[in-house]
Amino acid sequence: MDNITKKVKEEIDCGWIGSNELCPYHPCHFTGQDCTFCFCPFYPCRDADLGQNIISKRGSEIWDCSPCLFIHRPAVAKFVMSEIKRMGITDPKDPRIKDIFPAAKARFYKEGRSIMFLGATSDAGKSITVAAVCRILHRKGYIVTPFKSQNMSLNSKVTRKGHEIAMIQTLQSEAAGLKNPDAHMNPILMKPKGDMMSQVIVEGEPYGDYNVTDYYEKFVPGPGVEIVKRNIGFLKKHYDFVVMEGAGSPAEINIYNRDIANMGAARIADAPCILVVNVEWGGSFAYAVGTVELLPEEDRKRIKGIILNNIRGDISKMESGARELERIIGIPVIGLIPHAELELPHEDSEAFRGVKSRGTGKMKIAVIKLPRISNFTDLDPLYVEDTMVTFVTDPEDLEGTDAIIIPGTKNTINDLKWMKEKGLDKAIVKLKGKVPILGICGGYQMMSRSLEDPNGIEDRPAGTTKGLGLFNNIARWNEYKKVTILDEGVLIRTGEPITGFEIHMGISETHEEPLFRMERISGEELEGSFREKEMLFGTYLHGILEKPAFRRFFLSFVKGGKEILSRTEPKDYDDLIEENLEKLANVFERNLDMGKLMEILGEEQ
Repeated sequence: MDNITKKVKEEIDCGWIGSNELCPYHPCHFTGQDCTFCFCPFYPCRDADLGQNIISKRGSEIWDCSPCLFIHRPAVAKFVMSEIKRMGITDPKDPRIKDIFPAAKARFYKEGRSIMFLGATSDAGKSITVAAVCRILHRKGYIVTPFKSQNMSLNSKVTRKGHEIAMIQTLQSEAAGLKNPDAHMNPILMKPKGDMMSQVIVEGEPYGDYNVTDYYEKFVPGPGVEIVKRNIGFLKKHYDFVVMEGAGSPAEINIYNRDIANMGAARIADAPCILVVNVEWGGSFAYAVGTVELLPEEDRKRIKGIILNNIRGDISKMESGARELERIIGIPVIGLIPHAELELPHEDSEAFRGVKSRGTGKMKIAVIKLPRISNFTDLDPLYVEDTMVTFVTDPEDLEGTDAIIIPGTKNTINDLKWMKEKGLDKAIVKLKGKVPILGICGGYQMMSRSLEDPNGIEDRPAGTTKGLGLFNNIARWNEYKKVTILDEGVLIRTGEPITGFEIHMGISETHEEPLFRMERISGEELEGSFREKEMLFGTYLHGILEKPAFRRFFLSFVKGGKEILSRTEPKDYDDLIEENLEKLANVFERNLDMGKLMEILGEEQ
């Protein structure tokens, strides 16, 4: 009897157990999952709705149903186990087990439905609306997934399979109670490189570089449409609801016939749409009317509701305007959502517009505001501590700072050149040994003594660039290969656990004391660089500040930092995010017409 058969035998002997919260991996798929069958008794079912044949690393064909959640649905697991017991089955190889599958599928399986949230403008609140609705539906017992067909963002994360997707889709996935976000949720990610050029990531992997013209004239009508169709189809087979997010405005009439991010995606998914309007920006009624009126009649019919979002003050004062808006466009306003103070990551650099600092704490942290800054959400966990984070573009901005962070960038060498032109390089080096300095990813590469790019991979003439010289390292770009790793390990100095992820081109030849010991499939590996006396820290790990271990270790080097930190309990940033997702969902659920929303979703109340 092979190991899987033995496991299924143990499951049958144990009987129905529901959610096994004592399991160290629980929940491994989604919050509220049924753990009765950790190993599916129907494997391999060969059902095209639930899995597919793939080629293994050894070259053989195997059945892959890793995305399938069917057997973990509470009603399904309970039914299957009850049938096994009713039929007196004790042997996993009993052929009658296979006969249960068609009955279970006929009774419980149906293709999922979709709904799309569009924005009258950029920063309308689409992303948090999708997160809120994902959490509301998840709390109602549905298995839900977020989806954004096309996202332009330099904030990305790595999935368990090593795929790169936009950060906001991982946040929405968390709101949906899912533990393993994947590339189907954001099949097209565009990462701006400058000069109207973007790297296009398809289903989590680099696909090519496109300028605006080629993207809309070659990529979209070619592979783009098929990519969106394929991934929407996949998600509908595995989830009850696909909660879709648009991009920018759906009424961009100059590119309307080449759209795959808004109404184009809605048509593919046959999704009803809700238009979200940010009231704080002013002109919200005009934005709503103008957006709807610019849509062709066929697409206008898809708009089933309006949400007036981010209302400050007395929301009742918006009610008369909302009723008049309904009269003018014939679409119901299904939500008046008040402004809520939330600690959630920002999706893009709009969060930086006009912002010079955040927080009012005692530890002043200077962050170099690079022109091509990426993954700036790395900084968010700092706000749970007693800090004031300032965004620096000039050397004089570093005066009086207690610590410096050089963040990630989409183009290390070009941003290093910008720092040198501004004189920031000399100002940073001058503070070596006086304040702690942390480089993350591209910022870590800049701290090297030299940066070697013999093939011009970093979009500059091939050659060697002098680094900041803070570490005796060499950063090299020898090949067009992107490193994407989801990581966990320990901080060497304390042995405390850390987590993070790597997304970068280039590698570093290090000659410094390492910061972390990583636990990888290939075995233990050392990562990062550390000089204690000079208070220098460098790592390729994004998200490294989310766990308290490294965040507080770094801040302890700030003058007076140990004393300041001693007054507060360490906080895990993931816990803070979870608290704020619940708060977000509560605000929306209280102020949405839930009956109307569920009607639009096709669910009877």
